[in-house]
Amino acid sequence: MTTTIPAIPATTTTGAPKSTGRQPSEQAIDAAIDSATRLLRLPTLRERYSEFADAASREHLSYRAFLSELLLAECDDREARRAARRIAEAGFPRPKTLADFDFAANTAINPATINTLAGCAWVTKGQSLCLIGDSGTGKSHLLIALGTAAAQAGHKVRYVLAAKLVNELVEAADERQLSRTIARYGRVELLCLDELGYMQLDKRGAELLFQVLTEREEKTAVAIASNDSFSGWTKTFTDPRLCAAIVDRLTFGGNIIETGTSSYRLAHARTQRQHGGATSNRHTGANSS
Repeated sequence: MTTTIPAIPATTTTGAPKSTGRQPSEQAIDAAIDSATRLLRLPTLRERYSEFADAASREHLSYRAFLSELLLAECDDREARRAARRIAEAGFPRPKTLADFDFAANTAINPATINTLAGCAWVTKGQSLCLIGDSGTGKSHLLIALGTAAAQAGHKVRYVLAAKLVNELVEAADERQLSRTIARYGRVELLCLDELGYMQLDKRGAELLFQVLTEREEKTAVAIASNDSFSGWTKTFTDPRLCAAIVDRLTFGGNIIETGTSSYRLAHARTQRQHGGATSNRHTGANSS
């Protein structure tokens, strides 16, 4: 459908606006801005130009300052929308951020180390990250939160359960689509592999997973969460040589975070109940006074 922009002041042959000698009506100005911003796909400018114009008038901003404020707002919102799309495309099962993580509930995890990882230098370098610890120690939360931070920083991220990835690879191999599937996983800048070690993989599944890791080795980053130490991975990868090769792929030049054995979920829930109780007591005291 063709968009028609209402008449606006003409320009000279040099491209500069040419005065018509009269001020267009506010209605005509609004209609022209609305149509032009739709045509140019500038939704933030369309929705907020009136707000910025009023602020510019109050603060006596120059025309150039007013324009720069509008354009910067459009750029900021556009990047925010791109980040939101990258997060959605990553396939995270639920939203998790580092701001939500209660480091006091699991003192085995160093906040400074996690905040450094949130800077995503390891993703840019194509390094690996291994989160190792018992169930409930916060591994998946950190995996999703760091993956989200990478997506917000501009990286293409994909989250998948280890068992689901292996099943997808087996189906792709049966349908003679394995190379295409491995290449697709190879293109993402960060692959977040959750629940590695929760179930035993047969030799074929383990070999297919190894192919994915080999495709990404020292080129693009991998982050895994596992409830078992590396020495216990022989229960998941029953071929000792293949197990050793996979551990080598994931640990060489990588980052290893041990989340411990104490349940983060239990400690976090206890902390929340204590804070909730304190708040409730304060409210009760306020009501009774």
